[in-house]
Amino acid sequence: MSTAASTIVVGHDGSRFADTALEWALDWAEKTGLSVTVARSWTIRTAPRPSTWEPGYVPPAEDFAAAVRERLEADVAGVVKAHSGVEVTYATPRGPAANGLLELSENAALVAVGPRGLGGFKGLVLGSVSEAVVRHAKCPVVVVRGDDDPADAERALDLD
Repeated sequence: MSTAASTIVVGHDGSRFADTALEWALDWAEKTGLSVTVARSWTIRTAPRPSTWEPGYVPPAEDFAAAVRERLEADVAGVVKAHSGVEVTYATPRGPAANGLLELSENAALVAVGPRGLGGFKGLVLGSVSEAVVRHAKCPVVVVRGDDDPADAERALDLD
């Protein structure tokens, strides 16, 4: 970890657990003066369709990244607005979620994740992304549980 690391990276997949982790990170950032980077990884299969998509035409990856960022910003707008004093940036790494968060952890002061996200199996208390980040991040990691029981969460992955 760089001594100049001044951001909290938060993985956000659109789940209520991610909202809880983001809320915690924004609260912590207010107390510590850190900034927050909200991250959502994507693949062509999981990204929302960009506005440039049309039948028979596959837009460039940059258009998919822009669509992911648009959706991410919309998903977190309410939570972020409640913490207007915190500097918030967005990252949309392409590829598996754990890989994106691990790469971002190299320059972060802290990574915050929920215990699990939208995929996986009912009954899991810690999802595969959270577990990979806890095991391999290059900085401290906080798994923010909140009041919801992760073992009760249903799979709710919304594919476009």
